[in-house]
Amino acid sequence: MDSKRQAEIREAAGVSVRILVAGALFGLAVWKYDELKAIDMRVITAAAGSFAAAVAAVLGVYLLKSVVFVIPASLLYIYTGMAFDTRNALLINFAGILIEVTATFWLGKFLGKDYVLRLARGKRWYEKLNAVKSRHKISFLFLVRALPVFPIDFVSLFLGASGIGFWPYLLLSAGGIMPRVILFTLLGDGFYRYVPKWFLFSVAIASIPLALAAWLFKHFRDRSRAARRHETP
Repeated sequence: MDSKRQAEIREAAGVSVRILVAGALFGLAVWKYDELKAIDMRVITAAAGSFAAAVAAVLGVYLLKSVVFVIPASLLYIYTGMAFDTRNALLINFAGILIEVTATFWLGKFLGKDYVLRLARGKRWYEKLNAVKSRHKISFLFLVRALPVFPIDFVSLFLGASGIGFWPYLLLSAGGIMPRVILFTLLGDGFYRYVPKWFLFSVAIASIPLALAAWLFKHFRDRSRAARRHETP
């Protein structure tokens, strides 16, 4: 089997996994809607027997996010801020970020430069990130992490395959991402205190298919642009 066919199979498998995960989450949320909308997340997570499991579940979502690339980062920060008190939410989100960027970095190394470059071509941030690597603009790398317009997981995948050192990458990633993580965590705390829970949960359910649709649209648009560039003489 040639490399092009293998790449097509991997791409189709990746899209299928994202659709299945999003569909399962959406179906479960709709099925259990009446029960879930009445849940007070902080009462549950504050219970001695469930706190560790709740933390593990959030960190598990971060790990899942690092490989499926479909879970919206800002919503994850907000939901964590709603589920835990502010101090614990910040610590959990910080640990989750470290897990996420570490897992995706090593995934990029495992997949290899050629495969990751095929994924990156056609995306608007690709050329800028390529300039970061070739010119060693560490300050710009920090800026890339600080600005939300650059997708965390795809950037991590690209940098993992690019050959950058892990520890500088990890420190710059954590330092650049954490300011907005703090902001969204505090926003989640405010939502918990002042917004009705049924409304928040309804928005959360609706965000699952919307996030998937947005990702699919962007994925196939970028793929189409890349194909047109290859066809241009």
